[in-house]
Amino acid sequence: MLKMGKESETLFTIHLDGRITAAEMNAELDKLLEMSADVKGGRLLYDVRNFKMPEFGALVVEFRKLPALLGLIRRFDKAALLAEEAWLRKFAEWEGALFPGLEIRSFSHDEEQAAREWLMA
Repeated sequence: MLKMGKESETLFTIHLDGRITAAEMNAELDKLLEMSADVKGGRLLYDVRNFKMPEFGALVVEFRKLPALLGLIRRFDKAALLAEEAWLRKFAEWEGALFPGLEIRSFSHDEEQAAREWLMA
C-alpha cells in the first residue's frame, strides 16, 4: 500500500506498508506531484512499515516519472523517514547526500514526535 497525503500547506506524508503495485505507484506519484505543485520549503514525513520490494512494474513507473520527481525534490527542504529497519534509515540518510538542498533524517516509529518537531523547526 502506498498513500500520499497533505497535513498542511508545507507538510506532506507518504505512507508505505508492504508491496507497492504499479497502479498504486502511478496514481500516488501523480497525486503527490499535483498536491505539491506550488510548494516551496516543503517537508516530507515518510512512514515505512512492513517494507517489501515494489513490484517490477512499480519501479518502471517510478523510472518513467523520474524527470518530474527530480523537479519535485527541489520543492522540499527536509524529509524525515520513520522506519524500524536500520538499513533503511541509513540508506535514507545516504540518499540525502545525493540531493543538495534536501536534508534527510531518519527515526524509528517511536520517535515520530521528534521527527515532526525536527521537520517543523
